[in-house]
Amino acid sequence: MPQRHVVQMSTSHASYGVCVLGTEVFLNTRRCTPKGATSFDVHATSAVTVHITHSPMTKPMINSRWPLDPDIEVVVTIDVTSRTINDNKVKISYYGQEDNELSVAWLYLTCVDVSLDVDLSRNGRVKSKGKDKAKWTWGPDGQGAVLLVNCDRDSPGAGGTDSGQVDIRTTADLQDMSVMLLRTQGPSAIFADYQVVLHVSESDADKVRVFHAIREDSHPHYKPVLGPGKLSYVLDDVGSGENTFYVEGLAFPDLGFSGLVSFSASLLEVPHKNAPGTPIFTDTVVFRVAPWIMTPNTQQPLEVFVCSIQQGSDPNKVFLEGLQVLLRKANCKLTICSEVETRSDRWIQDELEFGYVEAPHKTFPVVFDSPRNRGLKDFAFKKILGPDFGYVTREPPRKDVSSLDSFGNLDVSPPVTVQGKEYPLGRILIGSPLPW
Repeated sequence: MPQRHVVQMSTSHASYGVCVLGTEVFLNTRRCTPKGATSFDVHATSAVTVHITHSPMTKPMINSRWPLDPDIEVVVTIDVTSRTINDNKVKISYYGQEDNELSVAWLYLTCVDVSLDVDLSRNGRVKSKGKDKAKWTWGPDGQGAVLLVNCDRDSPGAGGTDSGQVDIRTTADLQDMSVMLLRTQGPSAIFADYQVVLHVSESDADKVRVFHAIREDSHPHYKPVLGPGKLSYVLDDVGSGENTFYVEGLAFPDLGFSGLVSFSASLLEVPHKNAPGTPIFTDTVVFRVAPWIMTPNTQQPLEVFVCSIQQGSDPNKVFLEGLQVLLRKANCKLTICSEVETRSDRWIQDELEFGYVEAPHKTFPVVFDSPRNRGLKDFAFKKILGPDFGYVTREPPRKDVSSLDSFGNLDVSPPVTVQGKEYPLGRILIGSPLPW
C-alpha cells in the first residue's frame, strides 16, 4: 500500500507543500478547526481537483458547505506540473452557526513529476507512465521488464565475466544491460528542499548492479550506484530532465531466488541539511532476471565441440575424420579441442551444456559448466567465455559429485505437449545409472 501524503493545515499561517503529478494529497483539517465552527467549504485554483470523501449518510448542506463530521476527508490532486513555485492554491473557510466566516486556512502547492520507468511492455522501448509497474506477469500479454545476468566477457583483459566487474569498460557491455529511466519535471528551485533517492532492498542488492550514465566534459561516465553494499543513491542537481541507468543481473534465478528484483525512486522532504528525509512519494518498478534456458539437440547445430585424443590405446582419429565430413555437409562449424587443452578428458558432453539467455533487447548463448571437474574443468571458462558468449556453473552443496552431475545425463526435449499441457521450452530429462 503506498504511503498517504498528508499536509497539516493551519488557520494561523499559510501551509506550503509539494505534491507529485496525479497523486492524492490528504489535508489534515482537524487541528485547525476554530472553536464554534459547524461547517466548511473548499475552493482551489483551476489546476487543482478537490475530492470530499465521506460516508453515504453525510450530505453537503444547501449552501454547498460541508458539516464538520469526523468521517469527512479533503483530498486534492493536480494533473499539471507547476511552472513556478506555489502556483496552486487551496482555501478552506470555516463557518459558525450564523453562517459567518470564522477563519481561513491557506495551502500553496507545487506540483512536480517523478517517474521511474522500464521496458514494461517488453518491446525494447522504455515508455513513461505505465500502470501497475510494481507487478510482473508472465505470457505474451503479460508485463514487466526483463533483466539479463551479464555473464559474458565483453571487457578486454577482464579476468572473469562482466558481472564480476564493478565498472563498465566498453560500450558493448551496455548492450547486455536493461535501461531504467528516472524522469523528473517541475521548478528546479523546489528540489533544494527535497531529495530524489533511488533505492533497492537489501535482499535484492546482491542480485543486481546499477550504473548511472553521467556526462562529464562531453564524455559519458558510468557510475556504479546500486548493488552489493549499495542500497541507496541520492541524485544531485535534480531538475526537469531524464536520468539514464543501466541495470545488470548478477545471479540467475535459483533455489531461494525467484528472479524478481524491485527498484524504487522516492521523493523525500528534507527539513534540515543533516535531518533524515520524509518520503512523500515512491515509484517502484520490477524486473525479472531471465533464466538460463537449455537447448535441445534436435535444433539446427551452429558449432560442435569435440575432443581430440591421439595418445593411449583408444585414439579417436577415425571418429574425427568422419565428423568433419558430416559437419561440412551440414555447413556447421567444428571446434576440435586439443589433448593438451582437455588434459586427455574426451567426455566433453559430460562437462558442458549449452543454453541461452533472452531479453527483448538482447539474446546470447551461455555455456553451463558441470561440477564433475575432471580434465575439462577449466575448458569452458578459458576457451568459450567471451564477447556475447556467457558462462555459468554450479557446485553441489556438500561437494559430493555423482554421475548425475555429469551433463551427459542431463538433456532437454524439444517443445512438447503432455496430457494437454504445453511445454514450449521442452522438458528436462535426467538420466540414471539404474535400470528403472
